[in-house]
Amino acid sequence: MLQLPPILLAVLMIAFAVVDTLSAAQNDDALFGPNVLIVEPGDTTAQKRLDAIYNAQEKTEFGTDRYAVLFKPGKHNLDIRVGYYTQVLGLGRSPRDVQVHGAVRAIQVPGWDNVLINFWRAIENFTVTPSEPAKGIWGVSQATAMRRVHVRGDLALAERGASSGGFIADSLVDGTINSMSQQQYLLRNTHMDKWVGGLWNMVFVGVPNAPRGIWPEHPFTTIDKTPVIREKPFIALNDKGEYEVVVPGLRHEAYGPSWVTGREGKGARTVPISEFHIARSDVDDAASINAALAKGRHQLLTPGIYELSEPLHITKADTIVYTMGYATLVPVNGTPAVLVDDVSGVTLAGLFVDAGEKKSPVLIQIGQPGSEKSHADNPIALFDIFTRSGGQRIGKCDVFLEINSHDVIGDNFWLWRADHGNGAAWDQNLTANGLVVNGDSVTVYGLFVEHNQAYQTVWNGEDGRVYMYQSEMPYDPPSQSGWGNDGFGYASYKVADHVKRHQAYGLGIYCVFLKAPIVADAAVEAPDVPGIEFHNIIIVRLGGRPGGIRSVLNGRGDPVISDDKFMASKLSGRN
Repeated sequence: MLQLPPILLAVLMIAFAVVDTLSAAQNDDALFGPNVLIVEPGDTTAQKRLDAIYNAQEKTEFGTDRYAVLFKPGKHNLDIRVGYYTQVLGLGRSPRDVQVHGAVRAIQVPGWDNVLINFWRAIENFTVTPSEPAKGIWGVSQATAMRRVHVRGDLALAERGASSGGFIADSLVDGTINSMSQQQYLLRNTHMDKWVGGLWNMVFVGVPNAPRGIWPEHPFTTIDKTPVIREKPFIALNDKGEYEVVVPGLRHEAYGPSWVTGREGKGARTVPISEFHIARSDVDDAASINAALAKGRHQLLTPGIYELSEPLHITKADTIVYTMGYATLVPVNGTPAVLVDDVSGVTLAGLFVDAGEKKSPVLIQIGQPGSEKSHADNPIALFDIFTRSGGQRIGKCDVFLEINSHDVIGDNFWLWRADHGNGAAWDQNLTANGLVVNGDSVTVYGLFVEHNQAYQTVWNGEDGRVYMYQSEMPYDPPSQSGWGNDGFGYASYKVADHVKRHQAYGLGIYCVFLKAPIVADAAVEAPDVPGIEFHNIIIVRLGGRPGGIRSVLNGRGDPVISDDKFMASKLSGRN
């Protein structure tokens, strides 16, 4: 047997270790593709590569590149700025496994004195220690998320100017959260030391130390416990260095972050990455993804734009569809992008669908019309669901999201008919409704629906619940007679006349009519029966041509109608 000198043996061992590291990196790249950056602790090139991604994504509101950045467990000394279509993820089983010292932040786009267009970016599953107070900032608006994040310090939700976010869930902030100029916000199951500020509509569900104050003098709506929730799945590395997807279980009456208490909920499971079909936009199409779904494979869609000639069809219970880095689905033949059969336990996580030029009847359909099964013990769960028509291209659909199944849980939706960008015109990006709910016992946390051409939200099912609603009516109706029922203008939120039971908490509905003098009769229309409750509604006329909204709910509440004034009206209590 050959005996090597100790020094040579040590050199060879180091060389083998380097080869193993490179091999692992190469395997990671092969696994997830070129638009996924995986960062090892101590990587001396990481800051340069992160800066390059941010510089590319800083101003690309309607760009076509998509990125995910994954941090392996350990300590990372980095200043991470998060731009458009970028998702930053830690790969630990706990957020404490990935420690970032420096910053993970969202800041203003150069040339904008606000964060009103800081859309489409997310951070999840790590701990960040800001190196200075100014770097503890998450300045965003719609279609964003902070989940499973531990901030060791204070957190500001804007820099200066206006802001219109946002969504934080299952997180821990050791210091104060300063809402700054935020118009509305939803915090769910998040622990903080203190909350400061709030403009119109701040909603807290299952949040320790939530601010208290009587509406309408204070803009706070506080629900002590989250009635039913499953947290969003997350990607982690196990002890063998293998990727897996952790699916938290179902919790009822949840209070505070799940990972702090270690209570993952009933039915929590871990799925190895080998059970996923890992899709790439330069390789896969609808046919290959559907073939994998038919075989019972879960789906992980890596960053890119997927043009779909047919819908992705989910037929099997407990299927997971997880998208990285704002991977975007575009139906090109006038079909839906995603159809989910009426089966239990399906999870859609991080789905972004952009309407195509050929008009689709619906972009995402959950359950077939007439679905009757109960899924209370194993609900379908929808996390970070974002849809768009216009902005990137001319886009058309009748409905963005239709929910026919019962017991569905929704967690952070932005259903947006673009008011600017390519194809943003009354006769081009055609979308009637943002959300249509036909199923019973559907619960949504954080519902943002904007600018659609009829009702923004239509609720036909019984026992629906919404916690924090934000909506702007369309800016661009061409005339009073051409928009609404009998010329009265569409309400934003419509509960169908036959519905007997419905609850909504913390609603902000705004109008800016730019093309013609427009008056909407009410912001909310609903049957006036004891089982229907609306708590804490604000309506705001932001500006525009003469007009506004005549009432808050069914003729009640002061109007916001003017030639030129900013006006607000509030309706509180059970209505």
